[in-house]
Amino acid sequence: MNLWKHAEKWGAPPAADAVTLGEGDTPLIRSQRIGPALGLKNLWFKYEGSNPTGSYKDRFAAAAVTHLRRDGRRACLGTSSGNTGAALAAYCARAGLACCLAIVEGAPEGKLRQMRAYGARLFRIRNFGASPTVSAEVMHGLRDLAEELGAGFEVSAFALSPRGMAGVQTIGYEIAEGLGSAAFSMFSPAGGGGLTLAVARGVETFSARGRVHCVQPTGNDTIASALRAGRDRAVAMESTTAISGLQVGGVLDGDQVIAACRRSGGQGYVVSDESVWAWQTRLAREEGVFSEPAGAVALAGVEQAVMRDEVAPDEHVVCLVTGSGFKDERSLLRMTGEAATPLLDDFRAFATEVRRAMGK
Repeated sequence: MNLWKHAEKWGAPPAADAVTLGEGDTPLIRSQRIGPALGLKNLWFKYEGSNPTGSYKDRFAAAAVTHLRRDGRRACLGTSSGNTGAALAAYCARAGLACCLAIVEGAPEGKLRQMRAYGARLFRIRNFGASPTVSAEVMHGLRDLAEELGAGFEVSAFALSPRGMAGVQTIGYEIAEGLGSAAFSMFSPAGGGGLTLAVARGVETFSARGRVHCVQPTGNDTIASALRAGRDRAVAMESTTAISGLQVGGVLDGDQVIAACRRSGGQGYVVSDESVWAWQTRLAREEGVFSEPAGAVALAGVEQAVMRDEVAPDEHVVCLVTGSGFKDERSLLRMTGEAATPLLDDFRAFATEVRRAMGK
């Protein structure tokens, strides 16, 4: 029931009605090596991979499906590039609701297998996610179909599912609560912007001491550059990033993200896919934090902020790590290669290999 700890702040349904798997209250992990390497004394990772299905989207699904069940819905329609679908599928299974999902064309197969394991029915749509036109058609069509069938319609954006996204605001509450009276900078990855808006609203509700920054890959820069340039509107684009979960070329919550980040004193950062993959590897090998690529986007933004002298060395800096590394098998192959683990004849062979690896 961790999500319901601050129920009054996000307008939660009664706890007795909650569809929950124990989501929320995720760890805030202090950096041991990367922070000092960047010259930061207080770098933290908010690790959402410890949620039941492995990502922050469990907060969204718990809130959304609780409302659907209270509304008497028997099915849920939604969209996903991976994490939303896994979360909705799990919580629908928990609530006894059917779940049918329109899937972004480039979604990783590992994420799709997780959705199918929970019993969801999946359908990929060509160019969905990359093309703003196709994405808009899918969103409008799903809403109409849900109305026709009397089903719920849940997409992880405030513009489309505000009741579900209200549950994601709890991330901001937990960070502000965990850092107490300290001022901090929060770095959030963004595709359509719903997560960043939720965190900004959560921080604003709980505390006025946090700056919230928006970080996007160059191939999906709908919000970050506009924020940095002082503009008020996000810009739709053809998404070309390979970072799963952030392939959302439509505006969605973008305009509100700009306003919320600006109110907090936050900035926009644009990072390359290559830098994201590099930081994903470093998170695992230097901090023991196993992240999906989208979860390393915030850290790539922190690197830029340090280079621009936009965070102070003693400031508390929080990176939102959105989900587990198990979410994206392709990125793991990029990190580790495809070589099979060797099968040795006996322990002596093992000892020889270990000594060689240790330079002995």
